[in-house]
Amino acid sequence: MSKTINKYLPAAIIILILVSLWAILPVSTRLLGPDGLTLGLDLNGGSQLLYEANLSQKDPSVSDAEAMAAVASKIQRRVNEFGVTEPTIQTMGTLGKTDKIIVQLPGVKNISRAISLIGETGLLEFREQMFYENGTAMINETTGGLMFSNESATATGTDGQEKALTGKYLKRAYRAVDPYGGPVVAFEWNSEGAHLFQQITQRNLDKQLAIYIDNKPVSAPVVKSVISDQGQIEGNFTLDYAGDLANMLNSGALDVPLTLIDQQDIDASLGKDSIHKSLIAALIGIILLLLFMIAYYRFLGVMACISLGIYALFFLAILTLFPITLTLAGIAALILSLGMAVDANILIFERTKEELRAKHPLSAAIEAGFSRAWPAIRDSNVTTFIACIILFWLGGTFGALPVRGFALTLFIGVALSMFTAIIVTRTFLRFVARNRLVTSLAAYGVKEQ
Repeated sequence: MSKTINKYLPAAIIILILVSLWAILPVSTRLLGPDGLTLGLDLNGGSQLLYEANLSQKDPSVSDAEAMAAVASKIQRRVNEFGVTEPTIQTMGTLGKTDKIIVQLPGVKNISRAISLIGETGLLEFREQMFYENGTAMINETTGGLMFSNESATATGTDGQEKALTGKYLKRAYRAVDPYGGPVVAFEWNSEGAHLFQQITQRNLDKQLAIYIDNKPVSAPVVKSVISDQGQIEGNFTLDYAGDLANMLNSGALDVPLTLIDQQDIDASLGKDSIHKSLIAALIGIILLLLFMIAYYRFLGVMACISLGIYALFFLAILTLFPITLTLAGIAALILSLGMAVDANILIFERTKEELRAKHPLSAAIEAGFSRAWPAIRDSNVTTFIACIILFWLGGTFGALPVRGFALTLFIGVALSMFTAIIVTRTFLRFVARNRLVTSLAAYGVKEQ
């Protein structure tokens, strides 16, 4: 079985390399740009908002955790509709009380619009026009406009109960345009909402029916026909406002009131400076590392350098293919995991050199070197995995998102370092030994005796 696996390992590694190249090459010229890796707030710039929830006003039948999860989910939907790339929405708290939500919006420039969008509740109501007993429309003496009811329009539900028609019956809302090209918000009711809306529009034919969002009048169109499952909201909208309004209606009302308690704007220039300095530091460290490996381990060092190159290729492919946000802490974890990958190779090579000094054949020395080094590599990396899991959990609990990013990146890096050291390097060396491409002991850093 193992021979069969070893037979196909080179082909599998080549396939993985080709897939990684396919993932990276389309963005190689802008690897850290908007079409490449997803950058975190500290690298891309943007805004961070911290909200505090008033849990005393939640539904008593819902737990604090359920209410916070529902609010975070609705904020996530609103931010996604806003068009933010890879936003971070995280609940947090202290002393066992989770009552805060942190919202990170990489690359957001119009922060005022984002704050308004997150905080709005999106309560949709319809209010009927008021008339005197003689059928004359009531006029507001203060504004001179028509008067509408202070309560939502009601109708008889399918269960025979009187119900107010609100956004709870909304199936979906979306931005559209009218025949003249003006932006409107189209909406669709579910079956119960369509049943209520049909009754309300039927009794308000040729009358104005006011549409309110969060107790604010949006428009008051004249009902020209009986409408059941579909309708639209018209007004003096901009295209952006129509999209935001549809988003708020789809998200529904937030389960608890939120108060913005902190706001931080991070300049993108800080991110560029951090990337530049991090790349310089990483480049210097990698060059020194490669020179040391080649000078001390000779041919084994060359194999290690190739293995590390493949490691970097796999790592970038994972960051590109999967929704993993790269932060400054993540870059630090990447460099650290690279050093740990070298450490694994050093353990293997030292064991291999010991076997070669003991006059064992090259193939046997390579196999023994990997076998004897494996327990130490396994135990040290498992310890690192446990530390990463604890850091990831603590980062989520206390809202320390950079810590969480560091833990995730380090976990991936260490896992890849194990793969490249144990699988990739071993496969290369087996190929060299089997085909006797390099047989001199000096090439492996061992003095001829």
